[in-house]
Amino acid sequence: MTSFESVTLEVSDPTAADAFYQAVGLGPHVDVRASDAPTTGFRGFALSLVTSQPGNVDALIAAALDAGATTLKPATKSFWGYGGVVCAPDGTICKIASSAKKDTGPAARQIDQVALLLGVEDVKASKRFYVERGLAVAKSFGGKYVEFDTPSSAVTLALYPLRALAKDTGVPQEGTGSHGIVLAGAADPFTDPDGYAWETRSNGRSQMGR
Repeated sequence: MTSFESVTLEVSDPTAADAFYQAVGLGPHVDVRASDAPTTGFRGFALSLVTSQPGNVDALIAAALDAGATTLKPATKSFWGYGGVVCAPDGTICKIASSAKKDTGPAARQIDQVALLLGVEDVKASKRFYVERGLAVAKSFGGKYVEFDTPSSAVTLALYPLRALAKDTGVPQEGTGSHGIVLAGAADPFTDPDGYAWETRSNGRSQMGR
């Protein structure tokens, strides 16, 4: 039986990556560990950071940029709210957004929800794959989006069409090599149809040995 419990980012410099995620407020949500596995272009996933108001979006983006991130999409208003996209120094893409269009209080670097968006070729097929392994679906919108019920994790797990995710984050779809990410919570290690690796959750966090 699979239960999503944590996400580990594989990076070339764990110390620098850990410092970045602590600075942005993602320290409690992601682990990091060293890896020299080659990867180029789009790695197929993104972290979605949801906050309550536009001012918080700006504050979080500013923190990310100060810590070494680069801008993929500047923060802007849209019909769904306000948000922008940055790329962490290790290459992880972070979407930072709020459904609100106006501030209701002082800006704060406060993250209300973090979701791991896995870009997949066939959302419906990947949904079936994970349901067969024990994950429960919390939300499903046909072939456009699936969100799983993940009570054991500080991060929500969701499926998104690969092409749409690349477009949404402002990067070319092409990428080769490792995804640079490992998901924990599998009874036995496996790799899903899109090449995302799952491993058995060990005691303690893998991040920097903590």
